[in-house]
Amino acid sequence: MIKPDLDQELPEELGAVHFVGIGGSGMSGIARLLLEAGHRVTGSDVRESDAVAELRAAGARIAIGHDAANVGDADTLVVTGALWEDNPEYRRALAEGIPVLHRSLALNWLIRGHRVVSVAGAHGKSTSTGMIATALRELGVDPGFVNGGVIAGYGRSSSFGTDDLFVVEADESDGSFLLYDTAVALITNVDADHLDHYGTQEAFEDAFVTFAEGASEFVVASSDDPGALAVTRRLTGTRVVSFGLAEDAEVRVRDVVADGPVAFTIVHEGRELPVRMAIPGAHNALNAAGAFAVLATLGFDPEGIVRGLEAFAGTGRRFELHGEVRGVRVYDDYAHHPTEVAAALATARSVVGEGRVIAIHQPHLYSRTRMMAGEFAEVYERLADHTVVLDVYGAREDPEPGVTGALVAERFADPAHVDFLPDWQAAADRVAEIAREGDLVMTLSCGDVYRIIPQVVAALGAEQA
Repeated sequence: MIKPDLDQELPEELGAVHFVGIGGSGMSGIARLLLEAGHRVTGSDVRESDAVAELRAAGARIAIGHDAANVGDADTLVVTGALWEDNPEYRRALAEGIPVLHRSLALNWLIRGHRVVSVAGAHGKSTSTGMIATALRELGVDPGFVNGGVIAGYGRSSSFGTDDLFVVEADESDGSFLLYDTAVALITNVDADHLDHYGTQEAFEDAFVTFAEGASEFVVASSDDPGALAVTRRLTGTRVVSFGLAEDAEVRVRDVVADGPVAFTIVHEGRELPVRMAIPGAHNALNAAGAFAVLATLGFDPEGIVRGLEAFAGTGRRFELHGEVRGVRVYDDYAHHPTEVAAALATARSVVGEGRVIAIHQPHLYSRTRMMAGEFAEVYERLADHTVVLDVYGAREDPEPGVTGALVAERFADPAHVDFLPDWQAAADRVAEIAREGDLVMTLSCGDVYRIIPQVVAALGAEQA
């Protein structure tokens, strides 16, 4: 795993840029911005993907597979934190003295000089970033943005824009959110995560305090999340605007109705503003409130903000419908922490009606699986009717002896509600065997679990035949 060097000086110019792992959600958006800025962009990845195809169409030259020759005559190498240090392209750059930038440093280079709105938090970052960018566009502003997921209304995850505002999903997982020259900070929550990097909850909170203190204009933070409250209580001399369900929140949410597209009321400065989103999920009422608080404090018209938020159609891999076979809907969601899983499954419950919810869980990271297996099991057993657990997607971590998806399955109180099936075809067949008309199947992970969806759809079709 390659971590960002927060003290690394940025070069004056990047020249021709080569991305190692260009198809990743964060990398592809930055690559697109560099293409828009007129840079020659090349890259490599382990497989073809929609992101790779779109970047090729935009002018990037991309190789499948990692090889030192892929670097070519690049002036700068951009890497993702998920990269291993024995990668041949990374090794060649080091050997030849080609500057190497972590993707967060490349993003920092791109947004320098802008009025940056940084969205951070253990959950809800991509959705909140997408909401702010969408609402700004609906308000007649053309912001720059870089998001961790494709914004459905625009079919892309990044854009330069022409306004000085630049909205970024700020990644706290490796501390890189501390790099940016943030004007406005939105903290959705500070739920314990990424302890493989931080070590302790206290260190995790300390990083958010540093992030908030770095905001030159103001901080927007949850009034309900204990971690966010712990952070804001430590701030001195920083303007904090609160949002949430709490009665004393400056942007208060009430009257939430979540049986379908979520509807609610925002109470702000004595005004009651009804909101009906285009997306489901009670948690999205809070995401919208955070976005509203940012935009209202920036001075935009509250009613115009509401119209902008209502235009938001979601982001890729966030409760994303992939198809329906014999009356069974198949969704994908990026949820990879127990809190996120609970929100995703609650959303599924709000739209499934009389049907059942069948979850396919791909544990993400060995450390998270080891530390949170019991929490995952409790959430899945409580909110899903049946769960199929795959094996661990290790991402940036080496395997740990004895840590597999079985750790989650074994923590279910009733083993009849769960199957541990590391073989993906067996998992797809099991889902098809269980599912019946009216049910909802959902894959959950920030790994590559979405790649099982064609197998699930095919298995559902085969059951029908």
